[in-house]
Amino acid sequence: MAAPGLRVLFCGISPGLYSAAVGCHFARPGNRFWKALQAAGFTKRLLAPSEGRALLENGIGITNLCPRATARAEELAPEELRAGARTLKAKVGRQRPRVVAFLGIGAYRAAFARPRARLGLQPERLAGARVFVLPNPSGLNAHYGLPALTQWLKRLRRAAGGGRDGSRMGGDRERPAAARKVEAIS
Repeated sequence: MAAPGLRVLFCGISPGLYSAAVGCHFARPGNRFWKALQAAGFTKRLLAPSEGRALLENGIGITNLCPRATARAEELAPEELRAGARTLKAKVGRQRPRVVAFLGIGAYRAAFARPRARLGLQPERLAGARVFVLPNPSGLNAHYGLPALTQWLKRLRRAAGGGRDGSRMGGDRERPAAARKVEAIS
């Protein structure tokens, strides 16, 4: 789900099996995405995965690099990741988000041939959008718990133009109605 002119377009690796079954992004109960998003100030309250479309009002969208549902990101072949990168580049070119935030450094490195990429703001752009790489919020990622993920999301919020005072990002109310039209891109 996305709309033209978003502040941040989050890009997951691929839908997990549970997320695909229920039709919502980051839906598995152990996934930290929604809690970290709220704790970092992107939303006023904790949203349930089923409320994902409410993110559009805050200038946020979500998509995936690869459409195929997997139990683990490692199941994706390198060519699937590269094909996903090409498709995403075209989506970003159409939608024009300010920042594309990748959730998973390993997939980002493989998809974009950036083996030395580190977490955070990247020097390159994707179809004009700034690129920010975050840890994967999956409960399977033991290296980054909720506090660490929240800190990375706060850095992203600042890079995307969110307030440093803890205010939520808020939607871009100045955009004309036609620009706020929702286009499903996941």
